[in-house]
Amino acid sequence: MRHQAEISPPTPIAGIEAPWPLVMGIVNVTPNSFHDGGERLDSDAAIAHGRDLAAAGAVILDIGGESTRPGAGEVSSEAELERVIPVIRALADDGHVVSVDTRKAAVMAGAVAAGARMINDITALRHDPESLALVASLEVPVVLMHSRGTPGDMQTKTGYDDVVADVMGDLAARIAACVAGGVARDRLIIDPGLGFAKTARQSAALLADIVRFHALGCPLLIGASRKSFIGALTRTARSEDRLPGSLAAALWAGQQGAAIVRVHDVGETVQALEIFRALCYIDGNEELAE
Repeated sequence: MRHQAEISPPTPIAGIEAPWPLVMGIVNVTPNSFHDGGERLDSDAAIAHGRDLAAAGAVILDIGGESTRPGAGEVSSEAELERVIPVIRALADDGHVVSVDTRKAAVMAGAVAAGARMINDITALRHDPESLALVASLEVPVVLMHSRGTPGDMQTKTGYDDVVADVMGDLAARIAACVAGGVARDRLIIDPGLGFAKTARQSAALLADIVRFHALGCPLLIGASRKSFIGALTRTARSEDRLPGSLAAALWAGQQGAAIVRVHDVGETVQALEIFRALCYIDGNEELAE
């Protein structure tokens, strides 16, 4: 073995037996997400896209009905449920592992009832006062993402003394609060929240030093796909032109032991990770002909 390509999970995430990082495919059922907003607002289109991502190798499908891009407004729980429940139910009925991307307890409850097996909350269960108790009652993993403020004002809240240490400290506090609130620690996954209340430089610094987050003792999710910090690093204004940078970020995250990479471009990411693993473990790879 030339490098440590993955860290074997002590317990599977959402029952998935596969090497880390697991590839989570993004399904936005929204009119205004930063990269693909409005493309799959129709339920049938979103379901078809989720099936395509699963066929391309996504082992988790993350369904979101509210954009949380900087400047986005809030969506009611009723509207969000109307967007995501048909998609979650159809994909879960297909047998796929579905995650719901929401910060609202009512949506979390509805999604799990419809078949979702994971919750992904950008506010680390802080936005909705009912969400922590609800998640404690559910037997599903939850992603605690670091953020500050709301999508409308988060980019005014980028003051940190040391962005890596400060984000780690905030996540450690949320882990402690969740455990104290009855959420089993082995159901917690952490996400440093690249681009959420962070400048491009701060997001890059977090990604560069993500290995430090293993000290918190929870699996790590990295969501770098198509984000603006990649555009800043590569002078690429359009999200449509950031696939190479997104692949580089996913490979870096995998090398640093991330448990999950959350991406728009599933097939490309899966292929890149397969080559990475093959090269790291080439001496024992029986699939390579002499």
